[in-house]
Amino acid sequence: MKKIEAVIRPERFEQVKRALEEKGCNAMTVIDVSGRGEQKGIKLQYRGGTMEVDLLPKIKIEIVVQDSVVDAVLQAIFEAARTGKHGDGRIFVSPVEMTGKVRTGEIQM
Repeated sequence: MKKIEAVIRPERFEQVKRALEEKGCNAMTVIDVSGRGEQKGIKLQYRGGTMEVDLLPKIKIEIVVQDSVVDAVLQAIFEAARTGKHGDGRIFVSPVEMTGKVRTGEIQM
């Protein structure tokens, strides 16, 4: 199993959620986060002055999937989250050794 963490633009979340549901990924953890990447923030005009915002709002989606569907899930996220501009986000994939359901005590490896 793999854990996929996708950090995306907040305005693309609904498209990504729908794309994941189409791939059968209904269970997910969604977290509001702030961050910056290569774009190093943005400059805004505020009350006649320039203000630099270097930590931008993002959404972090965490899902755990079987190894066999990782490529399909990644492709769905890439397609749904991409705008073609800096700040589209980043995806991380890491191995999961074991999971357990709290309600039932069931362990999966």
